[in-house]
Amino acid sequence: MTSIILASASPARLAVLRAAGLEPKVMVSGVDESAFAAGTPAELAGLLAQAKAAAVASGLEHGLVIGCDSLLDLHGRALGKPASAAEAADRWREMSGRTGTLVTGHCVINAATGQRAAAVAATRVRFGTPSEQEIAAYVASGEPLAVAGAFTLDGRGGWFVEGIEGDHGTVLGISLPLLRRLLAELGVSVTDLWT
Repeated sequence: MTSIILASASPARLAVLRAAGLEPKVMVSGVDESAFAAGTPAELAGLLAQAKAAAVASGLEHGLVIGCDSLLDLHGRALGKPASAAEAADRWREMSGRTGTLVTGHCVINAATGQRAAAVAATRVRFGTPSEQEIAAYVASGEPLAVAGAFTLDGRGGWFVEGIEGDHGTVLGISLPLLRRLLAELGVSVTDLWT
């Protein structure tokens, strides 16, 4: 059976893959995200996903390496994980009542052959208008400090998301339909990977 390696420390990505029938090994890439720049948030997410997958694949002789990176595109600004509680609260005040696009770069590399397939998924997110008290409580929970865009869809942040347009998996950090297409580009059927 082909080994699957997730080049990410994201518990949400791992949970999505496990729920979908895969049992990946986790190997964190150690890529310095601050060393990368791109013209748009989507381009940056794609570049980072490829860098993370490549960093992990370079040390392996075999296996399929999956790299991902998510950013919130809020009117052309790339917003990753907030650096502090104050930044997370400010970000929520800015996002309140607005719509942003969560972009997630995906890259799959066959470590044995070097073949790769990559693409970026985008899902529009319509934010609610949490009160100052709700923002403070959410930030105090610590959850928004650990995730791109300072929110989750499947955790406490879900209370403050009014709706999405697109694949919810993109917002969780990994799009299963897109990943299936990328695997197919490498000649791999996802059903052959199910545990």
